[in-house]
Amino acid sequence: MKGKVAVITGGNSGIGLASARLLAEHGAQVLISGRRQDALDEAVRSIGSAATAIRGDVADPAHHAEVADFVRERFGGADIYMANAGVNTITPSAEVSEAEYDEQFAINARGTFFGVQAIAPVLQDGGSIILVGSLASEKVLDGHAVYAGSKAAIGAFARSWALEFKARRIRVNMLSPGPTETEILGKLGVAPEDREAFAEMMTGAIPLGRLGQPMELARAALFLASDASSFVTGINLRVDGGMALL
Repeated sequence: MKGKVAVITGGNSGIGLASARLLAEHGAQVLISGRRQDALDEAVRSIGSAATAIRGDVADPAHHAEVADFVRERFGGADIYMANAGVNTITPSAEVSEAEYDEQFAINARGTFFGVQAIAPVLQDGGSIILVGSLASEKVLDGHAVYAGSKAAIGAFARSWALEFKARRIRVNMLSPGPTETEILGKLGVAPEDREAFAEMMTGAIPLGRLGQPMELARAALFLASDASSFVTGINLRVDGGMALL
């Protein structure tokens, strides 16, 4: 990763932050984005001098234009783009509000699409695009219909872009996490005191018998970002402890 420039949306927490740290440890300059300035500031401090941050909402195309302009002016281009920012609201389909639906598609699908559209002109030929999907796009989970639909769209983007960008040798792959121990569990309503019970409940649904850790997903992202995956494009890399098998 030495000399490489990586852009990671939602890089201020969870899988995005773990990936930013790992890429920086391997020599990359990392630009992260997120909606919370305090979280971005803390993330930059934890990553170190190789990190820069831009605050913004991935649902707003103007934010992506700002990121692309910054990359062009500061670095001259980028080598890696990781569309990681996402939200999930677990609600039975009959109870989903228009606001819930719109938010998930705006951030998960629209944010990914227009982020890649904006960054593509400043992405170096031979670069890597990583789209963070979800196990939910393939495995039916209670209350996940809207989230699953938004992540299924990302899989379609990955396959289309793998061919659209082939002339520039830009590889496009989807990284699909299973249940992972991040702060999103709290946002889904899993209280800190209930984490252990939640993990035990998930054990029977995951062949490896535990939740994933952010760094395990980050290592998969590093593989897709690096020359170690130089002959890999258009795939869906599941990092789910085997949950998709059950």
